[in-house]
Amino acid sequence: MKRDMDLIRLILLEIENSEDEEIENLTIKGYSTKEILYNAKLLEQNNMIEYCKEDIIGNYYIGSMTWDGNDFLDKVRDNSNWKKTKDVIKEKALPFTFDIVKSVATTLISSAAEGVANSIIKNGG
Repeated sequence: MKRDMDLIRLILLEIENSEDEEIENLTIKGYSTKEILYNAKLLEQNNMIEYCKEDIIGNYYIGSMTWDGNDFLDKVRDNSNWKKTKDVIKEKALPFTFDIVKSVATTLISSAAEGVANSIIKNGG
């Protein structure tokens, strides 16, 4: 089974949009239960979600996001920034890891914020 950063982002978005403290048997179009479960477990291992657990009859439960999960999602939530992040990683042949994704997304956001700040300063507020 492969780590899928697009699926990881979608899982976090689903958790954020849920009104419940846990999601039971999450489904995401185009992904199997095994793929969702595997990537949710990776999120748990990286302290992005509280838990991912299964019961004896095959149901699974995904807990709420942690502080780290919220921070990560804040950096990749926007579709445009997510696409740019993936494009930079691919163009530079970087490994598609949590740390690299966070670093590239943070750099893109910081660069955009700097441009806005410079524009405000240049135009006098």
